[in-house]
Amino acid sequence: MAKSGSHLVLPGLGRHVGAISGGYQKAIHMTLGSRFWRAAVFGRERGRSRAENVGRGIAFMCAALAVLVTIAIIAFITIKGLSTFTVNDVSIKEFLLGRQWMPDRPAEQGGPLVGSFPMLAGSIYVSLFAVAVGAPLGIIVAVFMTEIAPVWGQRILQPAIELLAGIPSVVYGYIGLSTLVPFIRNHFGGHGFSLLAGFLVLSVMILPTIISVSSDSLRVLPRQWKEASVSLGATRWHTIFYVLLPAARAGILTGVVLGLARAFGEALAVQMVIGNTRQVPHSILDPICTLTSAITLDMGYTVMGTMWNNTLWSMGLLLLTVSFLFIVIIKVVVKRMAPQ
Repeated sequence: MAKSGSHLVLPGLGRHVGAISGGYQKAIHMTLGSRFWRAAVFGRERGRSRAENVGRGIAFMCAALAVLVTIAIIAFITIKGLSTFTVNDVSIKEFLLGRQWMPDRPAEQGGPLVGSFPMLAGSIYVSLFAVAVGAPLGIIVAVFMTEIAPVWGQRILQPAIELLAGIPSVVYGYIGLSTLVPFIRNHFGGHGFSLLAGFLVLSVMILPTIISVSSDSLRVLPRQWKEASVSLGATRWHTIFYVLLPAARAGILTGVVLGLARAFGEALAVQMVIGNTRQVPHSILDPICTLTSAITLDMGYTVMGTMWNNTLWSMGLLLLTVSFLFIVIIKVVVKRMAPQ
């Protein structure tokens, strides 16, 4: 659009529009300009809406893929795990409470025995003892980091805990095998490979989980609660024990349960120090075997579809069920113990 003297030239028309007063020319300029502006804005909005739709579609597909993979894993483990009871006709009571593990015993000698109770007991014992040792230590460290340590101390502790969480399981197991097992053998007796060695290694491995969750739960508490307690004359320790820890109990217990789940599902580090003897322990110096250790030790020696292989999948299903139980416990704890 151009002007020629007092005439207005519109592009595409090829001719002059008659003399138009200045006021009308300004009105036409504003009208055409607003149309061009609206067109540009609408174009940008359409492009932005198209990009948002594409991003929303990609996010939805990723979320759907995660859900489908989870469902597929659960369905696969469930189908394989139930084969022991549906195909091989093993009773649930025999599988859960049986104390003898001889899945390759021939029929002439009485047939296979697939009692998983010693492995289940080993997993429960080593996990509970690990939490009994690691939980108090982890909570104390979390309190120290958030309420007591100076700034420079927090700057040292936080990277140390993150480094502790990043150490591979095999390194923990190898350190336990090289130092802890000989120490137990020389000072406490036995072979060294024992329940004691297993839960000591696990107690160190679950520390980062308990410390991280507990410290986060303490940091998010309103500062006014601490200030109100101190203003009423409470000491630092009274404030920590009677105000902060009770208020953060839901998050702290969540960290403890997550640590318990971590200990229950650990395989390699525990396998290297517990001796892998399929018997119910009567002392912390006795060797044990856990569900995860039994699976990793036997899976490579079985044929798919055999009774021995199916019972290992049943152990995996048992581990999955226990994991679901831990998730339910966490949900209940957070719901019932969260501060109102």
